[in-house]
Amino acid sequence: MSEEKNELSSVLSRRQAINDALDGGQEVKPHFRPSGHSVFAEFHEFTRKQIKLYESEFNKYDVGHDGFLDLAELKIMMERLGAPQTHLGLKGMIAEVDEDKDNKISFREFLLIFRKAGAGELEDNSGLSQLARLTEISVEEVGVTGAKTFFEAKIEEQRKAGKFEQELREEQEERRREEENRAQRRQAFKQTAAVFQ
Repeated sequence: MSEEKNELSSVLSRRQAINDALDGGQEVKPHFRPSGHSVFAEFHEFTRKQIKLYESEFNKYDVGHDGFLDLAELKIMMERLGAPQTHLGLKGMIAEVDEDKDNKISFREFLLIFRKAGAGELEDNSGLSQLARLTEISVEEVGVTGAKTFFEAKIEEQRKAGKFEQELREEQEERRREEENRAQRRQAFKQTAAVFQ
């Protein structure tokens, strides 16, 4: 339930920021996500478990709980990771992945850092490459190597989709077992309570 509240709060905060910008006469670039869009589907190179680890790391530094890392939060994060940055360095880090130009890093943009790191698209000593190295989350190889043929790439894509579906089924099964355990505990409690009535 609290995850749903955080998501709703994030959406409402973004909507308020957009309304404030529009009232101030600023042009706002739309932040569009297709219906049913999911970071799990978009970032298929990561497992669900890896994305959840990244999300945990992101949330650790999102002290405002607004779903974004702003300049101050990014500064704290880099200091705690042992790679402090200058003010301009932090702004550059944000600008490199800030697709919606809101001067903050959303969770989706945070994942872009690790996608770019895996693809070798970050400069070796840049703040983002340091961030990617210092978070110490194991990232699988990104993308399809140039030597693969079109058909090999399609097979790899299907394998990843199957892996995603398997992880999803495992999570659903685990939730089902937890719910059954809760139901059994409730029933046992009711039986015990009935003895005292």
